[in-house]
Amino acid sequence: MAQEIPESDEEWRETLTDDEYHILREAGTEPKFSGEHLDTKEDGTFVCAGCGQELFDSETKFNSGTGWPSFSDAVEGSVELREDTSHGMVRTEVVCSQCGGHLGHVFDDGPEPTGKRFCINSAALDFDDE
Repeated sequence: MAQEIPESDEEWRETLTDDEYHILREAGTEPKFSGEHLDTKEDGTFVCAGCGQELFDSETKFNSGTGWPSFSDAVEGSVELREDTSHGMVRTEVVCSQCGGHLGHVFDDGPEPTGKRFCINSAALDFDDE
């Protein structure tokens, strides 16, 4: 399902919706409890809306009550973690390892066995149920 990755900002703007662009390319955040994948419970794989890379298996999704889709683990090698000091906080940003798109943040308050909560914007995700 991987797609060709745009090379310029103009190509990204043509490829993505305004919401996808704001989140993936400008590190934005959608309002909590607003995303289309918050309640997605089907079996499948969540992929990057920017490039189609597989990111999260539906088996790792859980209801964190935070208002964003949450996952206990990512597909191996699919994400990169970066320090984020924006908004007066120190957090760990999660980005797609293939296209560099901002996905959300990861916290250390998730369920076992990982103890991680990948808090991800719905607009950064597409869902593949195949």
